Amino acid sequence: MMSRSSNPRATPVSTPHCLPVLSVYNTLTRRKEPLEPLHPGEVRLYVCGPTVYSWVHIGNARTFTVFDVVVRYLRHRGYQVSYVRNYTDVDDKIINAAREAGEDPAALADRFVQAFEEDARGLGLLPPDVAPRVTQVIPEIRALIQTLLDQGVAYSAGGDVYFQVSRWPEYAKLSRRNLDDLRAGERVAPGELKREPLDFALWKAEKPGEPAWDAPWGRGRPGWHIECSAMSEKYLGKTFDIHGGALDLIFPHHENEIAQSEAAHHVPLSRVWMHAGFLELESAKMSKSLGNVVRLRDALAKVDGEALRLFFLASHYRSNLAFSDEALAEAERRVEYFYETLQRVDERLGGRAVKPGPLHGEPDAHLRAFEEAMDDDFNTAGALAALSGLFAQLNEYLEKPPIPDRAMVLRTLAALRAVVPTMGAVLGILGSPPPSWLERRRDRLVQQRGLDRGRIEVLIGERAEARKAKDFARADATRDELLALGIELRDGPGGTLWKVRS
Repeated sequence: MMSRSSNPRATPVSTPHCLPVLSVYNTLTRRKEPLEPLHPGEVRLYVCGPTVYSWVHIGNARTFTVFDVVVRYLRHRGYQVSYVRNYTDVDDKIINAAREAGEDPAALADRFVQAFEEDARGLGLLPPDVAPRVTQVIPEIRALIQTLLDQGVAYSAGGDVYFQVSRWPEYAKLSRRNLDDLRAGERVAPGELKREPLDFALWKAEKPGEPAWDAPWGRGRPGWHIECSAMSEKYLGKTFDIHGGALDLIFPHHENEIAQSEAAHHVPLSRVWMHAGFLELESAKMSKSLGNVVRLRDALAKVDGEALRLFFLASHYRSNLAFSDEALAEAERRVEYFYETLQRVDERLGGRAVKPGPLHGEPDAHLRAFEEAMDDDFNTAGALAALSGLFAQLNEYLEKPPIPDRAMVLRTLAALRAVVPTMGAVLGILGSPPPSWLERRRDRLVQQRGLDRGRIEVLIGERAEARKAKDFARADATRDELLALGIELRDGPGGTLWKVRS
C-alpha cells in the first residue's frame, strides 16, 4: 500500500456527491461531524491492535469487531478503505511473560499472533489490509525519534530517549486533562532518567536478556507509544482519516501519539478519533491487569461467532456493554431465530426463480432504515432494529400474509429475502447457509448438554414410522419423550427437522 503525505495548508476536500454523508463522533472535538476524507472516496483507517503477550479477551474483541463493521460499512457505501491494524510484538509485558514461561520473547509473540488470528477468524473479523509488527518498522521508529531529537522536543539520557511534554503546548488536547493535575499525580520511577514526570519514553536502553536494536543514541528498543506513530505514517501517511481504539487508549497512548507525530511533522495525525466503550464484567472494565477477563477463545467455545458479534453490536459502540452468560445465550437465540426464518423462507421459495411482477409494500425500506442508522455514527443498535423489522415482515409473509395474491406474496418474500445478505455482510452475520449454521448450533448444544444423539435420532425415526402407520397416539407419545429431553421438532415439506430447546 502506498503512503501519502498531506499538505498542511491544503483545503479539506469533501466527500464526492455520489457517496453518502456519514456523521462520526470525533473524540478530539467532542461532537459528531460529517466524515470528510482527505482524499475523495478513500478512507484511511488505523486501529491499535493487540499486544501479543497473552490470549485476546472479549473486551479487546468488542473493539476489533466495532472497527471491523466500520470498515465493512464504509466499503458497502462505496469508499475505498485502507485498513491498518498493528501488532505490538516487543514490549515490557511480552518480555515479562516470556521470562515467566522460560520462552524467547519473539517466539512467545509469534505464538500469540497466531492464536489471535485463529480467534479473529472464529469471530469473522476481516483481515486488515496491512498488519505490521513493531519489529518490522524499527528503521522507521529510529527515523521518527531522530526527527523529534532534531526538533528539540525529545532528549537522550543514558541511552533512553524521552519526549519532553513541556515542549509541546498542545499536549492533552485529546483527553482534555489538566496538566497540573497530571504532574501532581506522576512520579519519576526508579531507574528513569527523564527530566520531568510527564515525559515519556520513545526508546529504552538495552537491558541484559532483552531484545535490542542499534541506534545512534545507544542500543535498545522502542517505547510503546512511538510504534503506532511510525506504523501509521509508513502505511497511511502523516495525516489520515480515522484513528480507532478503545476508550482506555485516549490517555496516555493516543495523546502521546498525537504529541510525537504532530511535533515531528506539524500536521494533524488523524482527522477523526473514534473510541469504543468498555466491556464490563460485574460493573468493572474487563482487563487482563484486573484479572477479570473472559478469553475470546473460551467464549467462542460456548457460542457461535455470529452470536458474539450480535452481542457486541446490540449497543452503540461508544456505550459500555455489560457481559453475562445469559446475554450471550440470548444473542445466540436471536441468531438462531434469524437462521430458522431464512430456512423457512428458502423452503417456501423452493429454490425456484420467482416470476417478475409487482411487489407489496417497499422491501427496500428496511435497507434504507439500516443505512440511515449506520450513517449516524455507525449506530449498529439502530441497524439491528432495522434488520429485526425485516425479519418480522418475513415471518408475517410466512404465517399471515397481508394480501391474498399468492404470486405477489412469493415475489415480495423473495425481495425481502434478497436484502438480508447485504445487511448481514455489513454486520458480519447471516452469511452461512441456514441448514449448516443450524446444524452446527444443534451439534454444539447436544455436546454441551451431554445428550445421546443416537437415541434422539432413533426416537425421531420411531415417530416417523408411527405417523406413517397413522398411529398418532404413539407418535405423540414419542414427541413428548423427545420434548422431555429438550428436543423440539418441526415437520416440513423436506421431512422432520429437530433442534435442542434453548
